Amino acid sequence: MSTSDQERAAAILAALGGVDNIVEIDPCTTRLRALVTDPDVVDTAALKAAGAYGVAHHGRVVQVVVGPEVDTIASALDDLM
Repeated sequence: MSTSDQERAAAILAALGGVDNIVEIDPCTTRLRALVTDPDVVDTAALKAAGAYGVAHHGRVVQVVVGPEVDTIASALDDLM
């Protein structure tokens, strides 16, 4: 895993509101699917700045489209959490 993958994961983690705001996060094909405690603290613009191709909110579930490197990003997120 490269430093850029770790930096990208750290930026995504921060944009999702940090470790304390994440209940669960799972990779799904090209997306990270996150269940968050408080969806109001999720920073969509920061997620896009971190390289997300798109962000979808539905209640407390946030899907972050990151592309085919989703498993690498998810692994880096696991290391950070």
